[in-house]
Amino acid sequence: MAGLIAGFDAGQSHTTCRLADCLSGVAMAEGQGPGVSHLAAAAGRHRFGAALRQSLEAARQALPAERRRDPLAAAAVGASGIEAGSAVQQEGLELAAEALALPVQQLVVTGDERTALRGAFPDAAGIVVISGTGTIAVGHDGRGREHRCGGWGWLLDGAGSAMDIGRYGLALSLRMVDGREPASGLLDALWQALEIDPQDPQAPQRIKALVVEPGFGAAGFARLAPVVDRLAQLGDAQASAILARNAEALAAMVAAVATGLNLQAPPVCALGGALLHLGELRHRFAQTLARRQGVLALVSPDGDACQGALQLAADCLPSLNRGAGSQGPIPW
Repeated sequence: MAGLIAGFDAGQSHTTCRLADCLSGVAMAEGQGPGVSHLAAAAGRHRFGAALRQSLEAARQALPAERRRDPLAAAAVGASGIEAGSAVQQEGLELAAEALALPVQQLVVTGDERTALRGAFPDAAGIVVISGTGTIAVGHDGRGREHRCGGWGWLLDGAGSAMDIGRYGLALSLRMVDGREPASGLLDALWQALEIDPQDPQAPQRIKALVVEPGFGAAGFARLAPVVDRLAQLGDAQASAILARNAEALAAMVAAVATGLNLQAPPVCALGGALLHLGELRHRFAQTLARRQGVLALVSPDGDACQGALQLAADCLPSLNRGAGSQGPIPW
C-alpha cells in the first residue's frame, strides 16, 4: 500500500505532525502547527481541526518534493484532554476524520498520555509518568491491558505537578506572613518571581487578586515551580518538604498503576516538563520509587509521543502489523 501515515502530538502550546512511509513505517518529515484546547472550551473544536490541518500541511512541505502529494492512509492523534471511551473521544474522532479527510476506521484519537506510553514502551510492559502543568500516569502490561491514574484536572487532582509545587509554595508563603509557619527565603523568592515587592504592605492582597485573574490559572502557579526546585537544591527546608510531598504523590500514582496491572518493579519513564527540567523533583521521585516500588532507575523511552502515534496509526492497517512475535495492537 503506497502512501503515508501520520502521527500527531497535540499539546496546548503546539501540535507536531510526523509523517512516515506507509510500507516501511520509516519517519520522513515533521511539521508544527498551533496548539489545542479541550473540545468543550471556547473555539475548542475549531482549534483542534486547525491544529491537525496546519501541522499536516507543514509536515507535507518538509517531505521530498515527489512525496508531497502522496495519499494519507491512516493517522493517530494524541491530544490533551481526550479520555479513552468518552464522548469527547468520539467527538475528536469525528473532527479528525473531517480535518484529515479519512474514514474513522483509519483513525485513532486518544489522550497524549496514551501515545507517549506506546512510544516509550512499544511492546513491553511499562509505566509512564507525565508531570508538567498537570500530571498523569498510565501503563500497560505488554499483553493488552492498560491502567491510568490521575489526570483529573488541576482543580481536582494536581499533586505531583508543577502547578501543585508552585501553588503550594505560594500558599505556604502567605501562611508565613500570618505567622502560621516560620519564614524562609521561599517567600521573597516567590513574590519576586511574581514581580511583587515583599516589603509592600499590600503584597498579600495583590497576590490574592493576582491568582484569580483569568490569565493566571494552573500555568501561573506552574511558572513558580522552578523557584521552589532551585531553593530545595540550596537546602531550603520548606521547599524541600514541598518537593518531597510531590515526589511521594508521583510514586503513589506509579504504585496504583503497577497494582492495577499486577506488575512487579516495572520500568518507569518520567516525562513532561516538570520531571525533565526540575532536577530536584526528578531526583526525589527516583529515590522514592526505589524505596517504594523497587525501581532502581528511571528508564529512557524507546520513542516519543509522535512515534507512539505513528505506531497506533500503523495498527489501523493490517499490512503494517508485522513480526512473528507481535501481540497485535493494544486497544487504546
